[in-house]
Amino acid sequence: MRAAVVEQFGSPATVEERAIPQPGPGQVLVRLETCGLCHTDIHAMNGDWPVKPPLPLVPGHEGVGIIEEIGAGVTTRTVGQRVAMPWLGHACGECRYCVDGRENLCEQQYNNGYGVDGAYAEYMLADARFAVPVPDGVTPLDAAPLTCAGVTTYAAVKNARVTPGETVAVFGIGGLGHLAVQYARLVGAKVIAVDVTDEKLQLATELGADVVVNARTTDVVEAIRQQGGADAAIVLAVAPSVFRQAFDSLNRGGRLVLVSLPAGGELTIPVFDTVLKGISVIGSIVGTRQDLVEVFALHALGRTRVITQTRDLADVNRSVEEVLAGSVPARLVFAYHTADLVPVTEAVETVS
Repeated sequence: MRAAVVEQFGSPATVEERAIPQPGPGQVLVRLETCGLCHTDIHAMNGDWPVKPPLPLVPGHEGVGIIEEIGAGVTTRTVGQRVAMPWLGHACGECRYCVDGRENLCEQQYNNGYGVDGAYAEYMLADARFAVPVPDGVTPLDAAPLTCAGVTTYAAVKNARVTPGETVAVFGIGGLGHLAVQYARLVGAKVIAVDVTDEKLQLATELGADVVVNARTTDVVEAIRQQGGADAAIVLAVAPSVFRQAFDSLNRGGRLVLVSLPAGGELTIPVFDTVLKGISVIGSIVGTRQDLVEVFALHALGRTRVITQTRDLADVNRSVEEVLAGSVPARLVFAYHTADLVPVTEAVETVS
């Protein structure tokens, strides 16, 4: 099988031939159809974060494919079933966080494409319990971004405790942001989209944003205040200035929801304003399996749109450069040439 392998942090990935792995107890072998390119994959490839993945590494945690084999003891998944392999590759199932529904906080978790090999390959192994079924009506091309970008922003809107009529500012309109706009709109919020490119702001408008702000040409905080301020600010961009802009845009009782993880990033906020205005600072890390089930269900009902461009795995390094350059409309997805997928292209946008 083909796999994109990182041998050294900061070096380009190498696409090489590897043996197809065999599932062990509790595992399934999945023939990959698609895998989205998340910015977290780039952090993994560069070793940007304090806890570094083991090398060599196959990145990828937006994998979608068909189960071809099941390991001993697997009773809840079947051969031929389409499943998604998200960031949360395994959790213990017994700690306080797993028991009370916060499995994404489990201290014994491991993560696909980080702690174990992921979906930048034509086959991968997955813990059967954490391979989430993809329902009929959700294509593998759409399911890939929903598996991380979708569930992450869906959970962020949940954690922001948004109520109908409130104003939500989404900072960063891309693979995650274009979905965050839609989820905030679905709960009845007025949505303000913030980015530095007119093309992405136009996309946000098409997806239901009520107001757009170009941070390159406009005073973001003043523009949001002119709209009555934000009750929740969801930060998906990584530029250091964005975090303070998001904080300063909040109304009293506002919620600052942090999702993006800039390399070496730290947040400095004024204690005085935080306390007197009753501001909450919330860290939101991906989502649970149940969150992903709900994300898929909403999409199957036609409530969301996923904007993608397909790439071949051979172009993995060029694809990373595209993401870093900010030239991608929303999400790049590696497609593995299966019969039920559109042909891989270099620049044709696929909208579903």
